[in-house]
Amino acid sequence: MTGHPAAPEGVRPAWYALDRGAWRDYATLLHPPYTAWHLSYVVVGGCLAPVVAWGRLGATVAAFGFAVGIGAHALDELQGRPLRTSIPDRVLVVLAVASIAGACAIGIVGALVFRPWIALLVPLGLFLVLAYNLELLGGRFHSDIWFALAWGGFPALCGYAAVAGGLDVVAVLAATFAVLLSLAQRALSSHVRFLRRHTTSVTGELELADGTTEPLDLARVIAPAERGLRLLTAAIVLLAAALVGFRL
Repeated sequence: MTGHPAAPEGVRPAWYALDRGAWRDYATLLHPPYTAWHLSYVVVGGCLAPVVAWGRLGATVAAFGFAVGIGAHALDELQGRPLRTSIPDRVLVVLAVASIAGACAIGIVGALVFRPWIALLVPLGLFLVLAYNLELLGGRFHSDIWFALAWGGFPALCGYAAVAGGLDVVAVLAATFAVLLSLAQRALSSHVRFLRRHTTSVTGELELADGTTEPLDLARVIAPAERGLRLLTAAIVLLAAALVGFRL
């Protein structure tokens, strides 16, 4: 397990991280913008089904909310405390086990009452969350492509499958969209995460074509990628909301 280095003092480990302590640690643990982003893939997949079954779509969103929003992030925080929370290890373990078990239970119930084959997605999802967030096999599954498959393509496929009861070319296209967008997210977030969690200072300047110079600092280096992440988060959430409004 590779773990994560702690963020430099005075620099927040993520742009959405709150000041440390009490309930704020738990709010930060949820990674609210990114959780909303990846739950939006479930909604996009479900809304592309021929007929939208809102109950099944809602249950699938809830399952991924447990698995991704709570379980995966609790496991990730156990790996070196990347968010620098003070949540006890035992609490993180309980949160991870309870939330992931809850997500699996929702999937199994869905398979029993709708389509039995959907039960096959449950062990696959369990493998993805454990392999990625526990960095199994020396972090082999903790890569850009595994991130995109686990938190992009898989949610979109599950959203479609839970609503439509099957998979087709539309589901594959939606999953491909989610994988590509997740890769873009990963490229930006890896850059920002490296700077926030590994870098204590940046020195230098930009020499412009007109002969003037502009100073460089950590905030300036982080800002473009972080602005892109904020805008992409808003865009995918609004896309999911637009699809819901369109299908209602």
